[in-house]
Amino acid sequence: MKKILCTAIMLCSIIHIYGQQDTLEKSLDEVIIYSNKFAERKKNVTQKIDIITARQIALMNAQNTGDLLINTGNIFVQKSQQGGSSPIIRGFEASRVLLVIDGIRMNNAIYRAGHLQNVITIDQNMLERIEVLYGPASTLYGSDALGGVVHMRTKVPKLSLTNKTTKSGSVFARHSTANKEKTMHADLSIGGKKWGWLQSYNYSNFNDLKMGSHYPDSYPNFGRRPKYITTINGVDSIVTNEDDRVQKFSGYSQWDITQKILFNQSNKVSHLLNLQYSSSSNIPRYDRLQDIRNGLLRYAQWYYGPQTRTLAAYEISVKQLGFFDQFKAIVAHQYIEESRNQREYRRYDRLDIRQEALQVMSYTVDGKKTWNQHEITIGTDGQLNKLKSTAYRKNILTNGRSPLDSRYPNGDNRMNYFGMYAQHIWKWRNEKFVINDGLRLQYVRLYSSIEDNSFLKLPFTDLKQNNSAATGNLGIIYFPSPNTRLSLSGATGFRAPNIDDLARIFESNTASRQLIIPNPNIKPEYTYNVDFAVNQSIAQIVKLEATGYYTQFRNAIALAPDQLNGKDSVNYNGLVSKVFSNQNVNRADLYGFNAAVTLDLTRQLRFLSTINYTQGRYKKEDKNEVPLDHIPPVFGKTSITYTHSKLKVDIYALYNGWKRISDYNINGEDNVQYATKDGTPPWTNFNIKTSLNLVKNLSLQLGIENIADRNYRYFASGFSAPGRNFIMAIRGTF
Repeated sequence: MKKILCTAIMLCSIIHIYGQQDTLEKSLDEVIIYSNKFAERKKNVTQKIDIITARQIALMNAQNTGDLLINTGNIFVQKSQQGGSSPIIRGFEASRVLLVIDGIRMNNAIYRAGHLQNVITIDQNMLERIEVLYGPASTLYGSDALGGVVHMRTKVPKLSLTNKTTKSGSVFARHSTANKEKTMHADLSIGGKKWGWLQSYNYSNFNDLKMGSHYPDSYPNFGRRPKYITTINGVDSIVTNEDDRVQKFSGYSQWDITQKILFNQSNKVSHLLNLQYSSSSNIPRYDRLQDIRNGLLRYAQWYYGPQTRTLAAYEISVKQLGFFDQFKAIVAHQYIEESRNQREYRRYDRLDIRQEALQVMSYTVDGKKTWNQHEITIGTDGQLNKLKSTAYRKNILTNGRSPLDSRYPNGDNRMNYFGMYAQHIWKWRNEKFVINDGLRLQYVRLYSSIEDNSFLKLPFTDLKQNNSAATGNLGIIYFPSPNTRLSLSGATGFRAPNIDDLARIFESNTASRQLIIPNPNIKPEYTYNVDFAVNQSIAQIVKLEATGYYTQFRNAIALAPDQLNGKDSVNYNGLVSKVFSNQNVNRADLYGFNAAVTLDLTRQLRFLSTINYTQGRYKKEDKNEVPLDHIPPVFGKTSITYTHSKLKVDIYALYNGWKRISDYNINGEDNVQYATKDGTPPWTNFNIKTSLNLVKNLSLQLGIENIADRNYRYFASGFSAPGRNFIMAIRGTF
């Protein structure tokens, strides 16, 4: 790893000598992004934005959308199980990172602050592109976009340019050895001049994942799975794993269906119907299946039930509507089902089942006006959440049921967002300067009621909040020469506590046993962020990028000791647990940087290297500092890509530095119990991906991940990464 970093630093130093050349890099002008609601040139937006194109997605050939983000080298992803991926952007994770699909926010009232798996419900084989916004994006997107936004855009039907019906599509099949993956995908688009139809199907099946065989010298047993619980003749039995590198009970399957219908009413008006469905088998919570109680494995079963996401959306786009040059409106309905199921060893009388069913209605209305050197986008949006949370305990021998405390209040749960914004771009002095400024007003209302308070006897049965905020952004871009770009920007972020923050009841498996109880008094979170970025291109050969940032995090919500009915510890599920609740920490500070160098060595050969660093600390009232959770270690990627005629080859290394135990948040979401005694060791893995066009429209993809068969885990993960993994895929288009 040190050699790789030193090489990247030396290259940056050599390139800097030639930094005064004046050749225009055309790609800087030509790159278009859509995260500003409407098409905009990337160079005119102060916020750092990365784009993952359909071609890059195909060459990366990742297992799911989470692994796709990992392979960029700029986004850290946590995993608690194979069927999970939780993106971390600039030290913010889960409910503090906004996920958007086709202009519709996925974040809802029960996105938690810990680790999520929602991003994998998006079929990566249907993605046209992903745009990642770094830093607060509350002006355009409202609550939750503290660390950034992952905006995923799926394919749309293709219309015919002639009088004949056009047909296009793709088929795809992949197999990988580390988990015996079997993935199949097919999509078809049929289009006339005015009507277009698109249909896609995707199915994946993953067996138990096998970790690497080369362990860190100081931790020869790190992550091994020596024993597991299985049921033999109706009796829970602890048995020896035949191969302790196989992560027993980590497999799952998933299927995704997308349908879109496009109608071009005229050259100015179009309509789009967008239908999406994703579901899965049960997904074992692998990290919890390793928990120990009284010297024995604690759980015989711990799994998420089928995670179901449905979306139905209607979008209308209009050119020249009144004041606006462009106008777009989307109305959408989402239905989400998820459940948590757990049973302790030989407790046949208590399979605990907690279920959530969430209805989400939303709308966005956006209009853009351009005049002289000015562009202004004005919009309004809203989201209505209605949650039903239920729970029961099942005797698996008799099928009898008994009452159980639900994860969220078992009464009426509603959370509603409403906002309006304006975003302005001013291209000043022949576009030598570009100014970005914007303002949003946001209102959030939450109500939650507890119908059955007999389990914990909380001192309240209603939780209510009404929060409002004004957020904004201001930035300037300066082009001292055609191939140099400097930008300075400031932005504020806002996040209202949701039902998970406010009303969750949960047994947390941290280093110290915790029972998390509701707290109706927490306040919204705010961030105040400053970015400075430098982009330098040289002779259409070299591209340098560097961004530094500082974020002040106010009213940060974090777990802290509390009391329940005057007691700081209570008996819960047969264990004495310390009482904790979400509370507003006085302040936290984050800072860091991202740097990248790209060299187009020849027309066929490209070199890329990235590095990311983040640091964060809570500042408590007693002026002591505590590590902020979700802060990844130093990480990055170095790659060489060769493209020639029918062949593409990508050789790359992903690397992570040390995450020392002293930098863990012991009472937070860093999962210290799944690390070594010293923390998470550093690692580097080497990979190769190839794509060969066999005949027109048919390609064979081969790859090897983790060539050295290293054993490693991502920080905060209770699940080890794949060992040496051979991948084969066939991809066809027509």
